[in-house]
Amino acid sequence: MAFYCNFYLSVLITIMFSVIGLCSADLSSDYYEKSCPKAMYTIKNVVANAVTKERRMGASLLRLHFHDCFGCDGSILLDDTSDFTGEKTAKPNTNSLRGFDVIDKIKSQVEKLCPGIVSCADIVAVAARDSVVLLGGPSWTVQLGRRDSTTASLSAANSDIPSPILDLSDLITSFSNKGFTAKEMVALAGGHTIGKAQCTTFRERVYNETNIDSSLATSLKSNCPSNGGDDTLSSLDAATPVLFDNHFYKNLVNNKGVLHSDQQLFSGGSTDSQVKTYSTNPITFDEDFANAMVKMGNLSPLTGTNGQIRTNCRKIN
Repeated sequence: MAFYCNFYLSVLITIMFSVIGLCSADLSSDYYEKSCPKAMYTIKNVVANAVTKERRMGASLLRLHFHDCFGCDGSILLDDTSDFTGEKTAKPNTNSLRGFDVIDKIKSQVEKLCPGIVSCADIVAVAARDSVVLLGGPSWTVQLGRRDSTTASLSAANSDIPSPILDLSDLITSFSNKGFTAKEMVALAGGHTIGKAQCTTFRERVYNETNIDSSLATSLKSNCPSNGGDDTLSSLDAATPVLFDNHFYKNLVNNKGVLHSDQQLFSGGSTDSQVKTYSTNPITFDEDFANAMVKMGNLSPLTGTNGQIRTNCRKIN
């Protein structure tokens, strides 16, 4: 995923799907303590090896979690078959999402330890948290006990993910519709402190908008021609591209947001003050991001007897 398409597309992905049925009562932080006590260590170890090998993978795994949170149910992992169409080929996902092989490796190792116990959805959620920590970001307590979906929705993935060209008012409405405050929206957008975006997601901003730093525009144009090169990548935060910090907000204050939707957070509107706060107070950002991630991870998960625990994350049992 090179975190390609806007992590905002990512972040935004969270907002779009599923009513916010926070089933926190059905989830718990120690869910696997007795049934699979080595699960968390196993996930952390595989993620650490993957991120050490390729730092960008941390951003990819974080974005994968965002894109899975239609209900945080592992639906994003399902492959297409002759009689089933998953979400991987949806426009926001195709040639964009990455990290599936890392999830496969984790699942394989966990299945050897505790067959049929740990869900793919939980693996994705924990891998995202561990990735952020490995890249210097905050930790948070992941609530566990999600089960895996037996379905996926290509149409929802295509229609519900907000565009990176949305204006502030539309962004606020989208997040609000799913139970997120504007403050939480701004915090989640900070995931764009790592990862990359495809040329096609920021070309319009680079060539036609005026509220963009001229040096940034020149730099982005060198890697994103006005025609062609749609899939070429540029860092969402060129200053510290593989470090999870608050530099994303410093960029916005200086009109250095790569995506239109990102720069909208600091464009003379109601979220300017929050961006300024995060740009000067990394501790506050870390706390708010972690809290928002917990809330996002609890978006309408499958629990109890709903869904299943897949043996292979790519296909239904």
